[in-house]
Amino acid sequence: MEAATNRRESYFNFVKKEHLKLDDLKVRKRAEGKGRGYLFKNGIPEYPRPEIHVSRLKHDTDYTGLIGIKESGGFRDPFGKGLVWWGLSVGGEEVRSAEQRLLQEAYPDRTEQQVQDQQSFLGEFASSPAFKRSSRLGSYRFTFPLQELLEAYKKQFCGGEQPVMRVYETHLYKQEVMYAVLVHSPANQEQFSEYPLLTDDPDAVCCYRDGRFTWRPEAMCETYSYQLVRNPETQKMEAQPYTPRMPGFGPEFYVWDNVGIALHVEEKLLEFGPDRLREKLKFCEGGAGSCRSVEFEDFPSAEATVRRLWPEDPSPLQRDEDPSPLQRDEDPSPLERDEDPSPLENV
Repeated sequence: MEAATNRRESYFNFVKKEHLKLDDLKVRKRAEGKGRGYLFKNGIPEYPRPEIHVSRLKHDTDYTGLIGIKESGGFRDPFGKGLVWWGLSVGGEEVRSAEQRLLQEAYPDRTEQQVQDQQSFLGEFASSPAFKRSSRLGSYRFTFPLQELLEAYKKQFCGGEQPVMRVYETHLYKQEVMYAVLVHSPANQEQFSEYPLLTDDPDAVCCYRDGRFTWRPEAMCETYSYQLVRNPETQKMEAQPYTPRMPGFGPEFYVWDNVGIALHVEEKLLEFGPDRLREKLKFCEGGAGSCRSVEFEDFPSAEATVRRLWPEDPSPLQRDEDPSPLQRDEDPSPLERDEDPSPLENV
C-alpha cells in the first residue's frame, strides 16, 4: 500500500484501482509487517451487512467554501487536483429500506404475522459518521438528487454522453476506510483507462445500477453498543445490547467505512446557478471527530451568512435533520484527531 498526506496534513494509506474489503486490507497490511490498530481488533460483536440504495449525494463545506460556491455558481476544485468530492446521503428512509431487503433475503418465507412481529433493528447499528446528519467538514451541506447531479455533469462535461464510472482508490485512515469512485467524461477514457470500470458486481462494496449507487457497508458501526442476534425459528433479527468482554469496559470501537464520489472537473466549474444552490443548501451541526482545522458556525450565524449571500431569497435556512431516531450524534468517538478523515470537503 502507498502512503500519503492530505492537504490537512493527515496521514493515510491508499490502494489504487481497487476497493479492498476489510479482510483484504488486513492481508495487505500484514504483508507490510503491520498488524495493529482498529482494523485488527478482535472480538467485534456480530453486526449486519445490509445493501443500501442511495439516490442522493451530499457535499459539505465551511464558510470559505460556501463563499466560493456562491460566487462561482457551482462546484470546482480549488486545490489543483481536478476532483470535486461528494458523499452518499444516507438517512432513515434508506436504512429502513435496507432493513427490509436484509430480512427478505435472510427469511424469504416469513408469514404475515412474523413480518408484523419483526421490530426495527438496523438503525441501532447505524452509528458511524456515514449515517449521521452532523458534519465533520463544515456547517453547510448541499444535497442533490444523484440523477440531477449526473445529468448536469453529462451536459457540461460529457457533451451529452453518459459519464464513465470507475473503481478509483481505497483509503485507509486510523479508524476510517473510504472507497472512492471516479466519475469522468468519455473524452478522458485514455487518461483513466488503468482504473477498472465500476460494474454491477453483486459482491462489490459499491456499484451503480438503476440510477442509484448500491453500497454494501463493510462496517456500518463506529461504536459497537449492540450485537446482531438471528433467530431462525422465529425468522427474526434483533439488536441486542452488547455486553463488553471485560467488566467495566465500554462499547467496542472498530473501523467504519463510507463511499466518496469524485467528479473529474479539471479546472472547470460544475454549474448549477444561485437559485438551485440555495434550494439544496442546509445547515448541519459539527459532529464528533470533526476536523480541528474546520471552524463551525452556530445556526444564527449561518442564517445571517446565507441571508447576506442570497438577499433575494426570503426562505428560511433549514437544518439537515432526520426525524427518525436512527442517527445518534451523541456517541463519542475514541479519536479526537487533528485529521481530515476523507477528502470530501473539496469545493
